[in-house]
Amino acid sequence: MTQWVENPTGGRDRGPIALARAWLEVLVRPRRFFAAGVAPGDQAPGLAFVMVVVAIEEATRFALVPGSYPVLADQQLASALLVLLIAVGFVAPLALHLAAATETLALVAVADDRAGVSETVQVIAYASAPCVLAGVPIPGLRIACALYGAALLVVGTSEVHEIGLGRAALAAAVPAVFVFGYAFRAIAAGTALLP
Repeated sequence: MTQWVENPTGGRDRGPIALARAWLEVLVRPRRFFAAGVAPGDQAPGLAFVMVVVAIEEATRFALVPGSYPVLADQQLASALLVLLIAVGFVAPLALHLAAATETLALVAVADDRAGVSETVQVIAYASAPCVLAGVPIPGLRIACALYGAALLVVGTSEVHEIGLGRAALAAAVPAVFVFGYAFRAIAAGTALLP
């Protein structure tokens, strides 16, 4: 199963500058990033990364889309903060690990010798990098973020689990639909563009 390593070797640095550097690097040089930045058992930076991505995306959506969160007891700011806390602190980690479990099951069928669940968690987390812009209420932008994230997921899966892009795409298909299609609302954006 997954493990948490207190003092891992390899993997990502910690802190805000390391998060920003990881975001830029995964967008610009994904193969190199996934080869060097994903380490066995080092989930902490990946989890922090996806939580920051979700925080930015949801805060942007709350600010730009009226009625995007429930208002409790006429307390708009408190309600936004509560919903943001739930999304970042509970929903994002749960969705991340559910997607990783799904991809791990798919990898069993397509990869004989693969990396562990922890590495899959990190790949999915870092693949969410483009979705910092998914909160902007422009359907085309949201779809572009999702497609780029799905492509990063396939590349990361291929690199980390040492399988071809075709098998990586098969293993990443369901998690990509779940994470980018539903969680980051690309499917809803696509239906909004239909006549």
